[in-house]
This record gives sequence, C-alpha cells and structure tokens, in this order.
Amino acid sequence: QVHVVESGGGSVQAGGSLTLSCSVSGYASSRDRMAWFRQAPGKEREGVASIYNGGSSTFYVDSVKGRFTISGDSAKNTVYLQMNSLKPEDTGMYYCAAAIPRRSGYVLNPTLYNYWGQGTQVTVSS
Repeated sequence: QVHVVESGGGSVQAGGSLTLSCSVSGYASSRDRMAWFRQAPGKEREGVASIYNGGSSTFYVDSVKGRFTISGDSAKNTVYLQMNSLKPEDTGMYYCAAAIPRRSGYVLNPTLYNYWGQGTQVTVSS
C-alpha cells in the first residue's frame, strides 16, 4: 500500500510564493518517479513537474520553467514544489502522484501514475 499526502496550499497574490509538500509512505520512496499535477475548474489535469531518483532527473512543463522547482528529501520521504512568481493562471487543485513501479513514457502523462494524493488548493489573485 502506498500513501501520498499533499500539504502547503493556500491563497496568495500574484508574484507571491508557495511551497507544496508531498509525503510518501508505504511501499514507496521519494526517490521513485513522482510528479505534481494541477487542475483548474473546467480544465483537464495538467502535469507541472516530475522528479526521479531524488532529483537526478527533473522535468517541467514550459509554463512553469524558471518559476517552479521540484525537489526531494529522501530522509523525510517528501517531495516539494517551490512555486515563485505565481500567476493567476497557476490557480488550481494541485495533486502529487507516484508511479510505482516506474514505467516508460512522457513523465507528465497522468496515466503513468498510479498513486495519487487528495490534492491541495492553490489560489492566486491578481
């Protein structure tokens, strides 16, 4: 059994910052393939950032490059998403997901991931 729990969402003004945390437990490790996704009302779930092997491999969707940073702490079995220079279009429910066992494919394809958290809301006001 794998458990994924997100925290750290909230409301900020445009230009502000937030850090999301994703705690992984059970038959999983933060060194596994992990990713953050987001979903705005009426829109499809979108991959934001992915990490593997504790950070040796990271990948970002173009819209967040240079603003968001994904990282992992294997000692705490936690993955983080540091979000800077937030924009109103970053608003949405943010989900953390794990792909166990790791499968090949586009790393921000949600179908690659089989364990999901309950989500944490991020709201950015203009």
